[in-house]
Amino acid sequence: MKILKLALKNFKGIKSFVLDTQGGNVDVYGDNAAGKTTLFDAFTWLLFDKDSQNRKDFEIKTLDQFGQPLHGLEHEVEAVLEAGGKTITLRKVFREKWTKKRGSATAEFTGHTTDYFVDGVPVKKSEYETRIAEICDEGVFKLLTSPTYFNEQLHWQKRREILLQVCGDISDSDVIASDPSLSELPKILNGRKLEDHRKIIAARRAEINKELEKIPVRISEVENNLPDISGIVPEALAEDIARLRAERQDKQAELAVLESGGLVAEKMRALKEVETALIDITRQYRAKVDKEVEQKREELARLKEQIATLQANLTGVKREAEITQETARKLDEKIKRLREEWQKVNDTVFTFEQSAVCPTCGQPMPEEKLNEAREKALAQFNLQKASRLEEIAAEGKAARVELESHRERLSNLEYTIKRTAKELDTLKQKAEAVQAEIDAISAKAADVANDPTYQQKMAEKVSLEEEIAKLRAGNQDTADAIRREIAEIDRAISALEEEGAKVKMYYQGQKRIEELKAQERELAAEYERLEQELYLTEQFIRTKVRLLEDKINSRFKLARFKLFDIQVNGAVVECCETTYQGVPYSALNHGSKINVGLDIINTLAEHYGFAPPIFVDNAEAVTKLIPTKGQLIKLIVSESDKTLRVECYEEPLNQKLMKEAV
Repeated sequence: MKILKLALKNFKGIKSFVLDTQGGNVDVYGDNAAGKTTLFDAFTWLLFDKDSQNRKDFEIKTLDQFGQPLHGLEHEVEAVLEAGGKTITLRKVFREKWTKKRGSATAEFTGHTTDYFVDGVPVKKSEYETRIAEICDEGVFKLLTSPTYFNEQLHWQKRREILLQVCGDISDSDVIASDPSLSELPKILNGRKLEDHRKIIAARRAEINKELEKIPVRISEVENNLPDISGIVPEALAEDIARLRAERQDKQAELAVLESGGLVAEKMRALKEVETALIDITRQYRAKVDKEVEQKREELARLKEQIATLQANLTGVKREAEITQETARKLDEKIKRLREEWQKVNDTVFTFEQSAVCPTCGQPMPEEKLNEAREKALAQFNLQKASRLEEIAAEGKAARVELESHRERLSNLEYTIKRTAKELDTLKQKAEAVQAEIDAISAKAADVANDPTYQQKMAEKVSLEEEIAKLRAGNQDTADAIRREIAEIDRAISALEEEGAKVKMYYQGQKRIEELKAQERELAAEYERLEQELYLTEQFIRTKVRLLEDKINSRFKLARFKLFDIQVNGAVVECCETTYQGVPYSALNHGSKINVGLDIINTLAEHYGFAPPIFVDNAEAVTKLIPTKGQLIKLIVSESDKTLRVECYEEPLNQKLMKEAV
C-alpha cells in the first residue's frame, strides 16, 4: 500500500498542504510545530478517526492565539492510495453544524457533522468503514505504520501474543523431547497444566512446612505430659489386681452369708413388698391429683384466651373512639370557620369605580352608559355573593350532618367500651378463682401421708425395720469388721488401678510420639519429592524459554525478545521485553529504537502480507535506516524550514537501501 497524494485543509492548524509522494519515499522537513506529525495524524484520522497516538478525542480544528477553535471552517483530509494494484481516493470532511431556531435571526452552534467520500462519491459512515476494512485491519495497520507503536503503545502481554501468533509457540511435547531429563514430567502432570501443577506444589509445600513446624511442638507436649512410672512393674499389676478382687469377692460372700440368716431374709422380703406398696399408693394418689389439676388448667387456658380476645377488642374500640372524637373535633372547628366565612361574605358591600372619561377618545362618558355599567357590575357582584353564600351554607350543612354521625358513633363506641370492660373484669375474676383451685389441688399432692391405706403400710414398714434391726444386732460387730476389710481391699485395688492407668497413658504417649516421628519422615519425603517435581517444572520452563526465544529471535535481524524473567527465588514469570545487542528497548537511543521498530515491522509485514506506508518521526536522529518493505515517509526536524518542505526520491528509498544491503 502506498500514499500517492495526501491533502490537508484546515486540519490542526495547517490551512492547506498537499503531500505528493509520486509513489515513492519522501522526506518531510520542518521546524518544531510546523506540522510534520500532523501529516501522520491526518492520515490515521482519515482511516480510523484517531490520531497517530491512537487517541480518538483530539483537536482537529485550527485554534487561534488564545487556544480557541476558529468557527465556520471545514476540516478536510483527502488521500489517493495505491492498494492491491488499484488506486482509491478517500476523503473526509469535518464541519460545524449551525442551526437557526424558530423566531431567532441568528444561527446557533449545535454540533458537528462528518461527510465521507470514496472515489469522489458520497457514502455513509458504515460503507466508508467497510471499504477501509477491505484494505486493511486497523490493528495491523497501526502495527505496520509506526516504528514505535509495537514497543511503546502496546501492553507487553499484547506484544507477546502477537509474537506468538507470528512466530508460533513451542508445544510442551517439543520441549520435553528436547531434554531427556524431562521424560518423567508428563506422568507427574497427569493431564494438568504446568502452571496449575506448580500452584498445587506451592500450596502443598506450604502445608507441609506448617505441619513440620507443628510436629516438634506436639512431640514436646506429649513428652511433657508423660507420667512417671519409675518403681512400677507393669507385668505384676494385672496379677495383683486379680488377686485382690478375688479376696474382695470372698469377703462379700462371707458378709452375705452373715446378713442373710433365714429369719432376717424373710423379714427383708416382707419389707421390700411393703416399700413397693407404699410407692404404688403414692403414684396412684398423685395421678388422681394431676388429673384434677389438668382439667382446671384447661379451663384456665380457655378463660385466658377469652381475656386476650376481649383485651384486643377493647384496644381496637378505644383507638376507634379516639379517631372518631378527633374527627368530630375537626368537623366542629370546620363548621365554626364556615360560619365566620359566611358572615364575612354576607357583610361584603358593593363598590363601583369607573372613569367618567372614555379611554379611547378622551370625551366624557354619557350618564346612561355609566349607569348601565354600574348596574351590570352590581348584578355580577350580587350573583357571585349569593353563589358563594350558597356554597358555604351547603358545605356547612354537610359538615353538621357528618358531625352528628360521628357523635352518634362515638356514643356507641363508649357504650361498647364500658360493656367490654365489665365483661373483662368478670373473666379475670373467674380466672383468679380457677387458679386458686389449682393451687389448692396441687397442695393436696403432699398430703398422701394422711391417706389411711398409706398410713397402714407405713406402720408395717416401721415394724419390720425394728424386727430386722434386733435380729442383726447380734452379728453387727462381725459384719462391721468384714466391711472394713472390704474397704481396705477396695483402696488397694484403686491404688493399683491408678498405677495401671499411668502405665497405659505412658505407653499411649510413646506410641503417639512414634506416630508423629513417622508422620515427620513421610512429610519430609513428600517435600523432597515436590522439590524434585518443582525442579523439573522449572527446567521445563527454562528449556521452553530458550527454545521459544531462539525461535522468535531467528525471525528478526536486529530485534531480540526476552519472553521470560527468572526471579531471585528461581521462579520464572512471563514478560515481553525488546532488546538490541543486549540493551533493553527503554535504554536505547532514538535511532536504535527506530531501526529496531522497522525490523519488527518488516517481519510483521511479511507475516500479514501487507506493507502500508511507514511514518518515521524525528528521522533526523537516525543516520542510516534499515531496508523496509513499505513506503517510507520520514519526518525530519529542520529549524530553517518554517513551513513544510518535501523531497521525493527518484527511486523508493527502501528499494535503494535493499540494493545497498545486497
